[in-house]
Amino acid sequence: MRDLASANGDQGYGALIVNGAGEIVGEAPSRVVTNGDPTAHAEMEAIRHAAHRLGTRNLSGHTMYSSSRPCPMCEAAAYWAGVSKLIYGRDGDDGGSPNLCG
Repeated sequence: MRDLASANGDQGYGALIVNGAGEIVGEAPSRVVTNGDPTAHAEMEAIRHAAHRLGTRNLSGHTMYSSSRPCPMCEAAAYWAGVSKLIYGRDGDDGGSPNLCG
């Protein structure tokens, strides 16, 4: 997703939402530049994709993988969506469960 974002002329960020069985249920590159939307971070877009695809806003039991540590906006969105765990960066750092106030 990070490479796709860069190839599309956007910032090099990407994110995935994975269920408890290890299946990708949401994915997205950054679309901040291409959509002209300051909230279209990869994490936000992946949450939107997973919620739409699953037909629910409740993503409890899911893990978010992102190319870098989520910003406060994205971490708050993961919190409100019920994402259980954050994993980020090339080394797969464990960010634990999302916090509302970082």
